[in-house]
Amino acid sequence: MNSNKTLSKLLMVLALLISLVGIAFYVIVIVIGDEAFKPEESGDIETAQRLQNLVISPFVWYTVVILIGTLVVTVISSIISLVKKPEALKKTLLSIASLAVVLVIAYFLHDGAQVVGADGNVLEGGAENATANVWSSTGIWYSMILGGVGLALFLVDMVKGLVKS
Repeated sequence: MNSNKTLSKLLMVLALLISLVGIAFYVIVIVIGDEAFKPEESGDIETAQRLQNLVISPFVWYTVVILIGTLVVTVISSIISLVKKPEALKKTLLSIASLAVVLVIAYFLHDGAQVVGADGNVLEGGAENATANVWSSTGIWYSMILGGVGLALFLVDMVKGLVKS
């Protein structure tokens, strides 16, 4: 129990630090003013670019670091949780396997046809059986299959609910 309180306090301090840095970036942008970032309004392209590099670039990197940190912590805690509970690991692996089967089915359903623009020319990457074309079609089929399964399960659940009442 004591370790949970310590972890809770540590996470609260970390969240406070992240918030304070975000607030500092926000205040800097407010103080400078958003017109300074628009070269067409300020008339000085070099100053606008310098301000963008001074304020926006660190803000973007800060966001990327927070995102990567969150992703790493989430994945590690999920893996630890799965290792501690073998029955959950079994269900997770079964779910991943079923999604992989759906992906294979979707891959074999793709048509790989040419993608033609409004002018009648084949678009870049849209040649017949081009990698981007194949995976785009596979993604569409994958979404349609998963959506259909979800809709079917929703309808089954709705009918069960109607039958019970």
